[in-house]
Amino acid sequence: MALRLYDTLTRQVRDFEPRVAGQASVYLCGLTVQSGPHIGHLRSGVNYDVLRRWLVHSGYAVTFVRNITDIDDKILAKSLEQGRPFWSIAYENEVKLSGSYRALNVAPPTYEPRATQCIPEMQVLITELIERGHAYAAKDGSGDVYFSVSSYPDYGALSNQRPDEMLAAPDGPERAKKDPRDFALWKGVKPTEPQDAYWPSPWGRGRPGWHIECSAMTFRFLGPEFDIHGGGTDLVFPHHENEMTQSRAAGHDFAAFWLHNGMVDLGGEKMAKSVGNVIDVAAVQERGIRPVELRYYMLAPHYRARIEFSWGALDEAATAYQRIEGFVQRASEVGEVEPSVVCAEFEEAMNDDLNTSAALAAIHEVVREGNTALAAGEVKTAVGAARSVRAMLGLLGLDPQDPAFTTGGDQGMRETVDALVSLALQQRTSARERKDWAAADAVRDQLKQAGVAVEDTPQGPRWTIGADRNGG
Repeated sequence: MALRLYDTLTRQVRDFEPRVAGQASVYLCGLTVQSGPHIGHLRSGVNYDVLRRWLVHSGYAVTFVRNITDIDDKILAKSLEQGRPFWSIAYENEVKLSGSYRALNVAPPTYEPRATQCIPEMQVLITELIERGHAYAAKDGSGDVYFSVSSYPDYGALSNQRPDEMLAAPDGPERAKKDPRDFALWKGVKPTEPQDAYWPSPWGRGRPGWHIECSAMTFRFLGPEFDIHGGGTDLVFPHHENEMTQSRAAGHDFAAFWLHNGMVDLGGEKMAKSVGNVIDVAAVQERGIRPVELRYYMLAPHYRARIEFSWGALDEAATAYQRIEGFVQRASEVGEVEPSVVCAEFEEAMNDDLNTSAALAAIHEVVREGNTALAAGEVKTAVGAARSVRAMLGLLGLDPQDPAFTTGGDQGMRETVDALVSLALQQRTSARERKDWAAADAVRDQLKQAGVAVEDTPQGPRWTIGADRNGG
């Protein structure tokens, strides 16, 4: 079964056919780094990391570009508020973002350009739009350049809106525009903004508008046409609408598929820095949830579904992941569980618009069968199931034996913890050998209070972190 994807532009599920045989090009709108990332931001990174993994599994050589917006109104506002250079704020938060991605086992992209790297490409694109009659320099001497919405008949196609029902674009004064809906491509110098945030241009010193940045970066790193453009549903309008409009108006085919992941809500509102209802990876870890369990939580729904965040749901997801992890661990004690092949149900689910919800259900079914085989002493069957489970988890970035989770990252202290728990278990074993049951139980209870669950097996005591979080 070929990979099928729901395309936002055509509003239908289509077979994925790359523009170049055997190759797949993907562009993901990355983050504006005015502050550190929260889990709502990170969901897109996780979802499109899975897309990339599945495209590679499907035999494609993938070029994956995920940008960094490091010049923008919000960053400049932070610069003035904090009295720091805008680039200092942007870089600090870019480092935090990279750390969060590593913790969640999101692989680095092929290229990760910053907007400020592509100022020349932006100016070339703006010049092309002016020459084609789709853009104009403001007559008020501001140095602003705007895209003329009325010059492009298909404006509104991506977001399924009628231009005559749209509000004015809020990114520039209406007095400088021919039409209130026209959006900024270039913004001239303003005395109220940091003076190191400007570049020379044919229209005077200034800086790029938000939308032109992504178009220029795609052209530089993927060319005038590519396969898949991704991002959150909050970007459909105006960002992606304007991005597609200006790119096609310049004569470029641009993206063949548009994919959008759902938002993460908290308290009925989209998780957002501006609202203040944000939760980051550190806050999740403080609650005893590992990043791998957070990744599982993000992948449990379909990527297009909204997530209403709650700690209870996150705990449930962690428990569900631990069931899978526990099976892989038990099977590895009786045989080699190197990843093998995925089951047909998993393959079908992933090819059906990356249905990770159904894919995880398929994994749990194989785990159930594997546990039954272990209980019956059918070692070969159980090990075979675990090998398949590891293969499927690997494609979702959830393999518990992935070095991302076993060395560094969220378990960088694993060796130290291993040594300390092993020492405690040796003391428990010694107490049991001398039949000091009270001492043995005390060690087990102390480990439990520390979040370490101990299970006695024929192969000796087995321990896991956080497995008894909910008291069962």
